[in-house]
Amino acid sequence: MTPYIIHRYWMEKALNQAKLAGEIGEVPVGAIIVDHQGNLLAETGNRKETNQDPTAHAEMLAIRQASQRLQTWHLNNCTLYVTLEPCPMCTGALIQSRLGLLVYGCDEPKSGTIRTVMNLPDSACSNHRLAVISGILEEECRQQLQQWFRERRH
Repeated sequence: MTPYIIHRYWMEKALNQAKLAGEIGEVPVGAIIVDHQGNLLAETGNRKETNQDPTAHAEMLAIRQASQRLQTWHLNNCTLYVTLEPCPMCTGALIQSRLGLLVYGCDEPKSGTIRTVMNLPDSACSNHRLAVISGILEEECRQQLQQWFRERRH
């Protein structure tokens, strides 16, 4: 399989986690972490409301799951798939975990800190150069979020 097909496959899994999060009243963001051999290490969606925890973003929960499964905080041989560009907190955690590759779906125009509002991974404050691929299933990720917010506003 080509890398693009592999990225689409895992992003579809992340979209499913986002859907599950949305169904329980969470903002529909999903995250998957796999190792370089393609083994699933973590899969989750946002749980801020459910857990009453401001740090329970999908990325943070996935990092915790993968680190516990691997028994190390070094995720340099891992890829995170997330449906939405990470916020400052999550980007900081990705840098601190030494994540090997970040693949995200759509940009976050209000708080995205990978490429949209600012670029934390390439800034002077980063001690890890994070490889990034964006735009995988971008339209599907954007539509899922927009539809969820549209339904909440009516």
